[in-house]
Amino acid sequence: MARDQIPGIDLAAVPSGEGCVECLAGDGPGWWMHLRRCAACGHIGCCDSSPSQHGTKHAKQAGHPFLTSFEPGEDWFWNVDTQEYYEGPELAAPTSHPLTQPTPGPRGAVPAGWEQQLH
Repeated sequence: MARDQIPGIDLAAVPSGEGCVECLAGDGPGWWMHLRRCAACGHIGCCDSSPSQHGTKHAKQAGHPFLTSFEPGEDWFWNVDTQEYYEGPELAAPTSHPLTQPTPGPRGAVPAGWEQQLH
């Protein structure tokens, strides 16, 4: 199967924003370590090291198996069902959060002692 024809990956789905949808909406502590993008719908959620782990929660609840990094310079895909990394196609731009956004982020929301809150 061609890399651009993987079930569960929509090449036209654009990112839902520049940060974790749920964290920015006030669900949880409001900050993240890294960001993950749903390859099926473009939902941006926080990674499993983040306090709220919204990326994987979305993937499981929506039945969307593939997440990809939304970090600059990273292009891997992760299947939450099989727990395996994959190579995948290039998705619709942007492929990462802005370089001006800090990691962890967002700017101004990361608490002192954030390292102790990671999973």
